[in-house]
Amino acid sequence: MKEPLIFAIETSCDETSVAILEGPKKLIYHKISSQIDVHKPFGGVVPEVASRKHLEMVHPMIEEAFQETGLSFHDIDLIGVTKGPGLVGALLVGIAAAKAMSMALDKPLVGVNHMHGHLLANELCHPELPYPHISMIVSGGHTYLVEVKGPMDYALHGKTRDDAAGEAFDKTARLLGLSYPGGPSIQKAAEKGNANRYTLPKVMLEKGSYDFSFSGLKTAVMQLVEKEKEAGNYVMEDVAASFQETVVDTLVKKTELLMKQLGIHDVTLSGGVAANQRLREKMDAMVTQKGGKLYSPSLILSTDNAAMIGTAAYYTYEKHGADDMTMGVYPNLGL
Repeated sequence: MKEPLIFAIETSCDETSVAILEGPKKLIYHKISSQIDVHKPFGGVVPEVASRKHLEMVHPMIEEAFQETGLSFHDIDLIGVTKGPGLVGALLVGIAAAKAMSMALDKPLVGVNHMHGHLLANELCHPELPYPHISMIVSGGHTYLVEVKGPMDYALHGKTRDDAAGEAFDKTARLLGLSYPGGPSIQKAAEKGNANRYTLPKVMLEKGSYDFSFSGLKTAVMQLVEKEKEAGNYVMEDVAASFQETVVDTLVKKTELLMKQLGIHDVTLSGGVAANQRLREKMDAMVTQKGGKLYSPSLILSTDNAAMIGTAAYYTYEKHGADDMTMGVYPNLGL
């Protein structure tokens, strides 16, 4: 039986992305238009600017997808789009485009939880992905630790209580005078620094908790920078390396504790911060030492992308069916 052709749209933050998939795992077309250069002068994403850029890009990118693949609009069987979490204006652009396609083509429409997309990104890169596994999702606005029994069967064990890991990277990068986006900038600086020079707080919270808190770490870095500058000992690269190591160690340790509790050895890593090389190295070493295997998506599928939205749309439609035209946006949607 032929798998359905899925057209997916992602506009939750500062990447406009479209994709065409055959079933949940076969990617036919995928493109991302990044807004990093647009927002870099501001040191972060400006919501109104992001929305205008999405509005400018989404329709030409949809047309280009069909031109480059030679497919007809009517070949599409299902339309998936991010409904949240994200920036309200940015989400509205993608949903408006998806609704227009759904109405014009008389094809079912599915709103997708962006974080569910990150959860399933590894399905595209690892056809042999085992279930159950533990998933660590680390993005700009969210940090989740999840037990995954199947594509639509998962249990949340930990989440961020304040600053997510990606948010902590961005805020610390600004504090250190590094450019946006903060994650790659800190990683690059950390490569030249001594990660053992400073001991920063690894906040584990109360016993038995798998939640995350990084706001205190950001404050500790700010105090450290002030102290070192006053003493004339400030080396930005050392602070960056020590900060990165602290975040990575916290993420790895929490994952290790949940693995032990649940008796699950395989782990997936996804979300924008999953592109961090140090996190990949230390998580892989820990998981391997425990007799499991770490699965992580390609770097391009770690970022916000429509491919993972298409995969999530397939499974969401299979279980819950289509959404109607009253579907709205959910900027604070969680797992």
